[in-house]
Amino acid sequence: MENWDGNEGTSAFHMPEWMQIQFADQKQEFNKRPTKIGRRSLSRSISQSSTDSYSSAASYTDSSDDETSPRDKQQKNSKGSSDFCVKNIKQAEFGRREIEIAEQEMPALMALRKRAQGEKPLAGAKIVGCTHITAQTAVLMETLGALGAQCRWAACNIYSTLNEVAAALAESGFPVFAWKGESEDDFWWCIDRCVNVEGWQPNMILDDGGDLTHWIYKKYPNMFKKIKGIVEESVTGVHRLYQLSKAGKLCVPAMNVNDSVTKQKFDNLYCCRESILDGLKRTTDMMFGGKQVVVCGYGEVGKGCCAALKAMGSIVYVTEIDPICALQACMDGFRLVKLNEVIRQVDIVITCTGNKNVVTREHLDRMKNSCIVCNMGHSNTEIDVASLRTPELTWERVRSQVDHVIWPDGKRIVLLAEGRLLNLSCSTVPTFVLSITATTQALALIELYNAPEGRYKQDVYLLPKKMDEYVASLHLPTFDAHLTELTDEQAKYLGLNKNGPFKPNYYRY
Repeated sequence: MENWDGNEGTSAFHMPEWMQIQFADQKQEFNKRPTKIGRRSLSRSISQSSTDSYSSAASYTDSSDDETSPRDKQQKNSKGSSDFCVKNIKQAEFGRREIEIAEQEMPALMALRKRAQGEKPLAGAKIVGCTHITAQTAVLMETLGALGAQCRWAACNIYSTLNEVAAALAESGFPVFAWKGESEDDFWWCIDRCVNVEGWQPNMILDDGGDLTHWIYKKYPNMFKKIKGIVEESVTGVHRLYQLSKAGKLCVPAMNVNDSVTKQKFDNLYCCRESILDGLKRTTDMMFGGKQVVVCGYGEVGKGCCAALKAMGSIVYVTEIDPICALQACMDGFRLVKLNEVIRQVDIVITCTGNKNVVTREHLDRMKNSCIVCNMGHSNTEIDVASLRTPELTWERVRSQVDHVIWPDGKRIVLLAEGRLLNLSCSTVPTFVLSITATTQALALIELYNAPEGRYKQDVYLLPKKMDEYVASLHLPTFDAHLTELTDEQAKYLGLNKNGPFKPNYYRY
């Protein structure tokens, strides 16, 4: 074998001409936009290659069934029940395996199930839910069932449902109405099927985004008045609850889980810090080093996204309306800008504000060729996707959840999940972090359902601090962590109960 060491004279490796990089020519060629003639063949080759070769963005559910709408199918589970609507009930076995895997990473929910199963604190509870239907949600639903609740469920996102998990839940007897790739009409039909059931009156709502709450409030006002409590986990849904409360139209108590410490500081921050890279890599196969990225919003989600991208070598800009969050971004080493200042040069645009029209058609028109656009906020209103559905623009589906939107001059942007939540639409999220959120949701439901009359009025409440601490403590054994205990003298000095809560409600962690 020849030695390729350059110091060995005649045996040194000589780079063949075909391996030599022509930097000048290559750069010139890269910056050329495809012509109208070449664009069609290029997009055809890209689309063909993405379907011929294996893509990690594809899941088991993408190609496992025909294109028949689940609404047109007659399906029954092994017990003979047809009170569900999923893609394919035959996928239940695969979904059950997914759920069993998730259980291993959700220690707090499993501990809660074991501790409270005998008492059945949710006996008599009829919970209607609208969340992402994933293996982690399935563990939550089965925990609620073990604690005595009856549940009916729909999906809060048309792309995030794992079809095999929905099938496993339906096989276990849960009325689930959801599948990946629902239309807008399907989405509302599924919610209505959960709610409008003869002889079944829900008394609790578990929502993610506020669509279920809004549907019952508008369509079934008498039913809404009989609800005992609402638990909401997203910033969008919480905002809608506060609007109802301010208008004097919220006639039931609601728990704001989104702003609980265990949701904000763990799910929003740590979950997004890991899943943003997963979602981008699966859909685009891109390298992050050296890429210019603008992250719109520096709340906990934005902080997680920025930290991950910075660690991978990206050049990260931040937009923000809040001077406190803006100062945090500056102190963390990020350049604070207005979107208009960097929109022509960035390679990736990520929204995570919970607002609407953060990225407008004007921004989209000014983006560079091949700019990637995606959303990490709950709502699909942050990017003005509707403005792109015009005759002069061409849409090409490249792979699952990836669209090229092409301008008349050949420029294209890469739109992920049609502007919906990137991580849950295009990848997966860390199960352990979701265990924290799911346990918080379960405890909020138990608290509202069992609260004596008068404890909660017709308003929006934060989870009691003691519950936040309890959720955190349930997860510490996973790390073999050992808490230090206060002495009586120390507790007296600080004016605290030795068992908590250890921080006042205004503490900012």
